[in-house]
This record gives sequence, structure tokens and C-alpha cells, in this order.
Amino acid sequence: MKQLRTEIEINAPPERVWQLLTDFTSFPEWNPFIRRASGEPRKGAQLQVYLQPSGAKGMTFRPKVLKAEPNRELRWLGHFLIPSLFDGEHIFAIEPLEAGRVRFVQRELFTGILVPLFARSLEKDTRRGFEEMNRALKLRAER
Repeated sequence: MKQLRTEIEINAPPERVWQLLTDFTSFPEWNPFIRRASGEPRKGAQLQVYLQPSGAKGMTFRPKVLKAEPNRELRWLGHFLIPSLFDGEHIFAIEPLEAGRVRFVQRELFTGILVPLFARSLEKDTRRGFEEMNRALKLRAER
């Protein structure tokens, strides 16, 4: 298993961050990592997500939403080709800090037999994508 974790503090209420995070139609306007997404952010729903970290190849996958707790957490599980080959459980957490301020945490747990082959790319490209998205979300939420 491999885990990536990034976080950023955002001067906006949890409701604002959640609204931006789940407004998939606006992703092409601001999100430099998850370039497109469609579907409903509700437990059990299947999404279609196209992600592309800057300077890297993009990929489309169809994760299943595991958790969608408004203003707190969105979590999905995606697979590359077949389950257990290369799986990623992506977690977006919104942690209230004080009135009008949150910590946005983006994590992913990678499992499967191909994870060691992609470890370097995950650490470099995927981490960069997380950080770029975090900064873009902060900018948009604080407007």
C-alpha cells in the first residue's frame, strides 16, 4: 500500500469548499488536476473522472462513491482495468478550524500488485496534481 496526503488551509466556510468540490461541471474552469468529472456526489453513485497532473499523461476512470457527507468528506474508489491490480481510494476531507476557515485534506490510498511500479510517478506527478488542485481550490473559495 502507498498513501499520499496533502493539505491546505482555506479562508472560507465548509459549505463554500463543499460546493466547489462537488460542482463537477465547473472543474474545467479552475481544477488543474481533475480536469473533468461527471456524475452525482452521493454514496453508491458511479462517477466518470478525467485527471491529468501538469506535465503528465491523463487518464479516465469510473470510480464509485463510497462516502459523500456534505461539508465534510467525499470519498471514492477507482480501479485500473480490474480490481486489485491498481486501486485508488481518494479522500477529500474538509476539517473546520474556526468560523469561516477550514483545512482541506486530499489523500489517496493506493493498493494492488502494480503499485510498486507506479510509486515514483505517484510521489512526483500525482502529489504535484494534489498540491496544484489544493491551491486552485483555495484561490477559488477565497474569492
